[in-house]
Amino acid sequence: MRADGKRLKKVDPMYTVASYIMSSRSDSMNMITLDIPYDPIQDYLNKKRKEEKNISHMAVIISAYLRTVAEFPELNRFIVNCKAYARNEYAVAMVVLSGAKNDQGTMSKMYFDINDTIFDIDKKINDYVNANREAPEKNGTEKIIKFLLSVPGLCRFGVGLFKLLDRYGLLPKFIIDMSPFHNTLCISNLISIRTNHIYHHIYDFGTTSYGMSIGNHRFKTEKKGDEIVCTKTIPLGLTMDERIASGAFFAIAFKQFEKYCNNPELLEVKPEKVVQDPNI
Repeated sequence: MRADGKRLKKVDPMYTVASYIMSSRSDSMNMITLDIPYDPIQDYLNKKRKEEKNISHMAVIISAYLRTVAEFPELNRFIVNCKAYARNEYAVAMVVLSGAKNDQGTMSKMYFDINDTIFDIDKKINDYVNANREAPEKNGTEKIIKFLLSVPGLCRFGVGLFKLLDRYGLLPKFIIDMSPFHNTLCISNLISIRTNHIYHHIYDFGTTSYGMSIGNHRFKTEKKGDEIVCTKTIPLGLTMDERIASGAFFAIAFKQFEKYCNNPELLEVKPEKVVQDPNI
């Protein structure tokens, strides 16, 4: 058993075979854009600011995603060495820019509890960003990078060893904790650098099954009855490992995700029920 997940025994044979046919994440990536309406989120944030609670857009999106995971635990699965696992933690990886002119940044991850409310999640995001901006050298990821680069040839050997140990479920927990490549979700806020959303790769090393990027706001036009409606949206570029679940499952799960983005008030309380992965 891995330190970060439990092996799933009752997996649909189609997905078991798919893991062997598409043995890497770069071979099994599906991509889609989700256009989340801007106004419901912004109205909610404006309301909270009047209550002297400064909630961020990022907090709404991560909260909505984690609440969806609480109802659709299959979203927290990952594939390693052609085997499916249910993750036993909730971690979100994110790059934090230093704010300097060279826009250098550091990447690590935040840990959440599945029962966290949007207020809990917003605080954890703020603490994470502040800690990585004020003292990035204390970041576990930065420490291990500096160690690997301290001796010529050590980086190639160390990374190769980590990949081998991870493949067979032997990577120590303290390495997993420092690794931004072992996570529930890898998210990028591209609005902060004023650019459009992208479809971020999900790394072959580690356990990332989903990548999400938040891009510049844009307007989406669609026909509703006899009218053409133009809606301001927050586009999310989503990359998924299709070996995790079916397209129909993803469609249902992300409809629920959109529901929470459109109604952030629902995220102010703990989930009524946390569903356990049915295949454990």
